[in-house]
Amino acid sequence: MKILLCNDDGIHAPGIAVLHKAIGHLGELHVVAPDTERSAAGHAITLTDPIKTITVEKNEQLFGTAVGGTPADCIKLALCLLMKDDHPDLVVSGINLGSNTGISVLYSGTVSAASEAVILGVPGIALSLCTYQNPHWDTAEKVAAEIVAKVLKNPLPDGTLLNVNIPNIPYSELKGMKAARMGRSRFVEKFSVHRDPRGNNYYWLDGELDLLDDSPDTDVRVVASGYVALTPIHIDLTARKDMAQVETWNVEY
Repeated sequence: MKILLCNDDGIHAPGIAVLHKAIGHLGELHVVAPDTERSAAGHAITLTDPIKTITVEKNEQLFGTAVGGTPADCIKLALCLLMKDDHPDLVVSGINLGSNTGISVLYSGTVSAASEAVILGVPGIALSLCTYQNPHWDTAEKVAAEIVAKVLKNPLPDGTLLNVNIPNIPYSELKGMKAARMGRSRFVEKFSVHRDPRGNNYYWLDGELDLLDDSPDTDVRVVASGYVALTPIHIDLTARKDMAQVETWNVEY
C-alpha cells in the first residue's frame, strides 16, 4: 500500500510531520509537498515558471520532495512524473493548521491537493485541524490514523474526495464523527492600506467568515459541537437543480 502525502502549509510544517507519524504503519509513505507555505492557493497550477524541486531530510533520513509550486502542482508532478510508473493507492493532504469548512473549501490548497488526486484517478483525503493557536496535534494524529484506515477499507466512489475537519480539543473530549455538508458562507474582506518607502500603496488582505447557513448539519456547526466533520466532495460543480431554468434558454443557431 503506497500513500502520497501533501499539504499547503509547506513540507516543513508540523502538520505533515504529525500526519507522517500517524499513518506510517498503514503503508509505504511518499511526501511531495510545497517548499514553503501555499495557504489559500486554491487549485492554482504553475504554467509560466519552471517548477523546481529539492529533497528534504529529517533526522538524517529522506523525508520527501519539496516543490517550488502549489499543492496542485505537487500532485500533478508526483502522479504524472515522479510516481508515474508506481502510482500511490491514496493521497492524503494535511494536516492543515486552520479549518477548511464552508467556502474555505474553494480557496484551500489542502483540499485542492486531494481534489487533484481525485481528478487524476487516485482517492484523496484532506485533513484540517480547526485552529491557528495551541493546536492539539495529538488529537489530529489519532483522528488521521482512524480516518485513513477507514477510507482504505471503504473507498469513496470515483470522483469524490473526503474533507475532514477536526475540532481543536483533547481527544478524550471528542464526541465522535459525523457526516456534514459544506455550509454556505462567505468571507467579509478587510484590506489594510499601507505605503512603502517610495510612496506606493500596498494592501494586506484579511477577513472574517460570515455564515449564511446556521443549520446543525453543516461542517462549521458539527465541528463546533465537538464532532469530527466528514464531508464527501465531488468535482462536478454543476447545479443540477437549476438545469431546468437554463434549459428554457436553449436556442438553435
